[in-house]
Amino acid sequence: MFKKLFTIAILNFMLAHHIQAAQIEVCRTCPISSLRQAIHIANNGDIILIQPGIYKEGNIEVNKSLTLKGIDYPILDGNDSDEILTITADSVIVEGIEFHNAGKSHLKDLAAIRVRKGKYFIIRNNRIIDAFFGIYIEHGSNGLIEGNIVTGLAKDEASSGNAIHAWYAEHLEISSNYLKGHRDGIYLEFVNNSMIVNNFSENNLRYGLHFMFSNDDEYQCNKFHDNGAGVAVMFSKRIEMLDNLFERNWGTAAYGLLLKEIYDANILGNQFIQNTVGIFLEGATRIQYRNNQFYNNGWAIQMTGGCLDNNFTHNNFESNTLDMVVNSRVNNNTFNGNYWSEYIGYDLDRNGFGDVPHRPVKLYSYVLTQSPESIVLLRSFFIDLLNFSEKISPTLTPQDVSDYSPLIQPIS
Repeated sequence: MFKKLFTIAILNFMLAHHIQAAQIEVCRTCPISSLRQAIHIANNGDIILIQPGIYKEGNIEVNKSLTLKGIDYPILDGNDSDEILTITADSVIVEGIEFHNAGKSHLKDLAAIRVRKGKYFIIRNNRIIDAFFGIYIEHGSNGLIEGNIVTGLAKDEASSGNAIHAWYAEHLEISSNYLKGHRDGIYLEFVNNSMIVNNFSENNLRYGLHFMFSNDDEYQCNKFHDNGAGVAVMFSKRIEMLDNLFERNWGTAAYGLLLKEIYDANILGNQFIQNTVGIFLEGATRIQYRNNQFYNNGWAIQMTGGCLDNNFTHNNFESNTLDMVVNSRVNNNTFNGNYWSEYIGYDLDRNGFGDVPHRPVKLYSYVLTQSPESIVLLRSFFIDLLNFSEKISPTLTPQDVSDYSPLIQPIS
């Protein structure tokens, strides 16, 4: 992580201090009145200062190593027809600009800002309003996307794009962006060795953050609030998931975190609060779950087929409707050393661990899986009786899903 941050810091310094850089001013009353004209006359390393105003110039290609810096957020207007800014050069900085009316198309992935095969770029502190795709990285590397506000008005998945979309990229840092109202807040496909940190992704139709076929990435200290689902990690390896907040991702198919065909990952220090499902696992292998908080979710954990070598330890499970549902063989997954608010055992030797194992899978969870309509009985005395009878004489719930050393007090 520190190596990535150091690399980005050096990149930032190099791009911000071009030697012998000239400044070109653009404004409606200046000798240079259009951004396109300024790019045409600029040399590599120059800084273009864009004064306040509305600039309707269609698609603008940045084919030189330039800094485009907006003063008081000038507006680049795409006239609802095409992409606004297409970056095809290395070492480009775009900051302090507001983008309006980028084109929308069902045939082309139009974006407000596209980086095509660019390296060493910075896209920072911009505002993108109601674009199809906000920022689109295509075969890019060694870039920083920081402090942008990308908001959309997506009504359905088919007619909307993603706020930040990266395809075949590596060594990206995506940090401190606000992302709202798109299909996905952040979408990564074939993106490796990258970091996603301190972003706030909310009210997106599908996922706040979506990984596909991406390896050796880390996302940390992000907030995923009220999305169709918080985060999906699919067909990926070695993903670090640290200190994130998954909150109020509600819906009939909503998850705080969806894991599908993922290998060798760490899920540490996260909070799962008021989600339909905290974590849904399918084909998840060799994953460590530690120091996570599961509070007031519908289901804290749902585990289905193909899950191997998962280790749950030192997690808090508090006030969830159902702490755990396991719909397959437990295999060699372990669940020891967690705090369960529903544990009713005792600690006679006062070592901080319960003297009798805790079995977090209730019979009602089995019934609910077989017959979803039974949800109407959730708070009834009949369900309490059903769960109690199964606890006394287990017959249907998996006996090997047990915490053999449950914690008496929650982990702070």
